Parts: sequence; structure tokens; C-alpha cells
Amino acid sequence: MAAILVVDDDESIRDLLRLHLNAAGYEVHSASDAIEAGYVVLRSPPDLIICDIQMPHMDGFEFVAAMRADTTLPRIPVIFLTSMSEGDARGKELGAVAYLRKPVRADRLLQLVAKHVP
Repeated sequence: MAAILVVDDDESIRDLLRLHLNAAGYEVHSASDAIEAGYVVLRSPPDLIICDIQMPHMDGFEFVAAMRADTTLPRIPVIFLTSMSEGDARGKELGAVAYLRKPVRADRLLQLVAKHVP
């Protein structure tokens, strides 16, 4: 079973994504911010990360940049979750595999995850 980490400061978004991903058979871990997500990744790297861009303390771009800078971590595919209409270039520089726009459609979520999870 593939493990997915959902990182979002909005609890309702985390719960919604968990519901859809669990129903599709994925193991889901969640974090409310990038700091908590960093601990999750260090303990047990997931197969995929779905990460909000706008979060307190450290935004999604900063989190992924820090993760990419750590050469001891595997290269984990990242899907950025955002309500912003910009940021595609920055995410691509960091190796994002896709963007999901809020509000998230379950069919699009599951399609992207299936495409990028081994």
C-alpha cells in the first residue's frame, strides 16, 4: 500500500483528502505545517507528498526546497495544492510533478496520485 503525506494548515482540507485517498486504498499521513511534515518525512518517507503552498512558518515551496537539499532523503514526488493562480514556475524548479487547484475534485486528485505513485 502506497503511503501519501498530506500537508495543509486547513484541517478540513486534510480530512477531505484523507477520506478520498483512504477510500482509494492509500495509507495517508497528515501534517498541519511544514515543520510537522519534516518530522514525518524523516521518520518514514512517503511515496508521494501533497503539499499546500501557503502555510504559516514555512510555505510549501520552502519545505520542498529544504527536503530537496537533504541528500539523505529519497526524491519524493510532490503535488502542490493551491488556491493561487501562480507559482507553477517555482514548483517546477523544485521538481513538482503536478498542481492541484482548490477546491479539489476527487477524480482529479485520484488521477494525479495514481499517475505518480509507484
